[in-house]
Amino acid sequence: MRELLTAVRESRAHDVPDLLAPMDAAERRAALAELKTIRKEARNWSWDKQNKVRKALLVAGAGCHTGAAACAAWIGSRDLAGWGRSPFPLVLAVLSDRDPEWLGDVAHRLAARPATAETAYELISGLVKKAQCPTPTTEGFVRGWVEAISTAQWHRRKTRPLIERLRTDPFAATLLPRIFEVTELPSQMLWPDDANDPCRWAATLAALPEEGLLDRPALVEACVTRLLRGGRLNELRFFLSLLRKLELTEQEETERVADWTGMAADGISTVAGHAQGVLARLDGRGELSVRALADISASVLFRTEKKLVRSQLVLLGKVLRREPSAVDELLPVVAGAFEHEDIDIQERALKLVARYLPAAAAPVREEIALSAALLGPAHRTMVAEVFGSPAAGQSGTEEYEELLPPAPAPQPLDPAPATLPELVEEVVTLVRSATPDVTAFERSLDGLVRHAHTDRPALTDALRDALAGEWWVEGEPPSQSERYLRSETGIKVVVATLLGRVSARAVKEERESWTGTGTCVHAALNGILKARVWEAADAVLTGGTPFLLAVPTWHTGSLDPAVLVERLRTCQQLGVRPGEADFAQALLRVRRGDQHGAAEAALLGTAEGDRLAAWLRADEPLARVYRFDLENRVRQGQTVVRSSRPLMASRERQFIEEEFPRSFHWLGRPQIPTHSHCHHWDDHPNQWTATLPEDAETLAAWLLPHIATGVIEEIRDTLRPLLLLAELDAPAGEAVRLMVAYGLGARHPEDRLLAVDALLMVAARQQLDAELLGEQLAALLGSGLIKPSRLAESARTAAATGAYRTVLSALTGALPGLLAQEKAPRGLSDLLSVAAECVEHCGAVGDGEPIPGLAETAGRGGSSQLVRQAVRLKAAWEQGSGRA
Repeated sequence: MRELLTAVRESRAHDVPDLLAPMDAAERRAALAELKTIRKEARNWSWDKQNKVRKALLVAGAGCHTGAAACAAWIGSRDLAGWGRSPFPLVLAVLSDRDPEWLGDVAHRLAARPATAETAYELISGLVKKAQCPTPTTEGFVRGWVEAISTAQWHRRKTRPLIERLRTDPFAATLLPRIFEVTELPSQMLWPDDANDPCRWAATLAALPEEGLLDRPALVEACVTRLLRGGRLNELRFFLSLLRKLELTEQEETERVADWTGMAADGISTVAGHAQGVLARLDGRGELSVRALADISASVLFRTEKKLVRSQLVLLGKVLRREPSAVDELLPVVAGAFEHEDIDIQERALKLVARYLPAAAAPVREEIALSAALLGPAHRTMVAEVFGSPAAGQSGTEEYEELLPPAPAPQPLDPAPATLPELVEEVVTLVRSATPDVTAFERSLDGLVRHAHTDRPALTDALRDALAGEWWVEGEPPSQSERYLRSETGIKVVVATLLGRVSARAVKEERESWTGTGTCVHAALNGILKARVWEAADAVLTGGTPFLLAVPTWHTGSLDPAVLVERLRTCQQLGVRPGEADFAQALLRVRRGDQHGAAEAALLGTAEGDRLAAWLRADEPLARVYRFDLENRVRQGQTVVRSSRPLMASRERQFIEEEFPRSFHWLGRPQIPTHSHCHHWDDHPNQWTATLPEDAETLAAWLLPHIATGVIEEIRDTLRPLLLLAELDAPAGEAVRLMVAYGLGARHPEDRLLAVDALLMVAARQQLDAELLGEQLAALLGSGLIKPSRLAESARTAAATGAYRTVLSALTGALPGLLAQEKAPRGLSDLLSVAAECVEHCGAVGDGEPIPGLAETAGRGGSSQLVRQAVRLKAAWEQGSGRA
């Protein structure tokens, strides 16, 4: 036994099977007790040392266990899983002498554990083969089997096709049907299915019914079910590809009319297109009733994909020509397309209605006339021709009213939790949250300081009980958790200090060492937060600070001057000197320009009161920003930056470096934008805006280079700071507006939606100069930094909320540059369409002067969308400005 334990401690896993072989049951039980001791000791070792001993410990423990449940738990334990080559062949070796029933029990227990079923496939499959037991069918085991098969194919791609491998695989007959039941397909099945792919799962599965390995009806049912259920795009494409390869018979298509209907209505575009094609074939064979076609069309015509809607209108036109008796049933369905956002779709539907309306019954004509009231001003002439007079509800004389959302109002922030249980509950939630709420953080930080001041022992005991089980609270040596916590900027630092997991020496060192200069704005803002947190950690150690000054009074992070003055007065009465970082943050958050507050602060007669009074009276931004064109070769040290990106720079503010702590000095230095990347550019946007809630314009200028990079390089989820800046109750100018301009051209729809929300918020606060926004959009479009098609989507979304005049004012500044280009950029017709829709609702803007270049584009002739939309916009503009 001693030799076995020595081998484990020396990480000699390959020696373990031979050392275990001569040991009887009693010796193994005794060795297991020692192995558990080693395992417990290893939890306090360094990661490298732990990783070396894990394999030997895993193999030895598996061989020493006599119970199947305990053995499976040992093998599947997370702390024994390591990197590198798996020791599972050695585990199989030490278990080879066990009873087959016992081996099968272990295999099925491992397969039932989601954490091990996939990663331990090699071991589980080996145990199943040795035990000759039924094959496990858990999701993890299925995924592991597919991965093993696929990996083998790629490593031996010249040996035999996948179908031949499946013919001889002992698990294939059992596991192949389970593939269609797993929550997510194994990624290996989604690899490119082409001639060079050694796996070709879709083609192979389609051929398996002929091999007798899969039942064809069950395979078709599985594909259709997954396509109806929806899911990830690549998975749906896989099942659609498989369904196409199966080449369904006419009978199989006819049996599933309801399924094709569901796919056409709710499936992704490719799935809906396939279902639409099948339904068209069914109609051509006379197997689709008029009632069924009406139900299908009613759903498809409400889809946003113009190609699908056009195809459905074509199909409806064919049926109406073929079956005139279907007019009363199908024509109201066609009229449903009047609600589509695309004017071309509306026009197609209106022409189709006009062709067959005379044959419709009087009630149907009345119903369609009511639907025609949904059409915009562009169709009023045609509607009048079709119905003999303007449709009901279309007077064309309504006075336009711009609809904007209510301006966001700051919400009062609740005070710090008054009772210990409330505070502990909030702190635990913050500690365990991946994205902690800023307001909860500020309240809890203040609460910790307050309760440490009044009853630190009770606070410490309550937190220790509530956070039992956290690795940095117990288990790890204090030195190891302290090393981790030194890089933290969250509330864990203060909690760990209270619990004795961070030494007073570490708190002192961190407070003194952090300068907060940083290499970017994110590092600087994170540095301010870190300075505040370590200062709060020092405060809870000493217990001499009764509360924090910088706790906001509104959810945006802003602070009421009267509240700050009162807090300073209380500190004066208690003889307490506020922390440097705490007071500096309070200054950055306080509402400036309050002369009464300045007078009250001056009456305090303290250094902090005088500083606050001067800060309030000055009422100046943290740093003034100005337009900075990087195309001019600006030398920064030894680097020459060239770029056509419009960005913003900020000027020096010496007051910051003279009177603020070192961790704030970056904010007062002149900042020239760069294209350098950093690793934390989207770490804590909520904290950043709460740090400078009164300086949205300055913060926007500093964050702008990274927002621009995210948009230009098409990086997802980079625009969250923009929406937060728009919510601030602080002046928004050129920098915020330029950030909005970049965001409106983002690639990803969810990012564009954030930019639209920001646009509407700034407009609602009457801080949006739409004409200047148009100039900024023109600059970005002219440089190719954003695409017209993406801007059109954003503009259409914003206009649909009722902000037609705001959108049109911006587009009129962006369009001339695009219209002047020799070759019209892709998406220009979409922009013209949105502009035309806006004019049709709100009339011309500005002084009504024609948009430069529009008349020339409209006069080109032809039937292209560009010319048609230019003609439409020109006509609407002339009518809206009284120049018709």
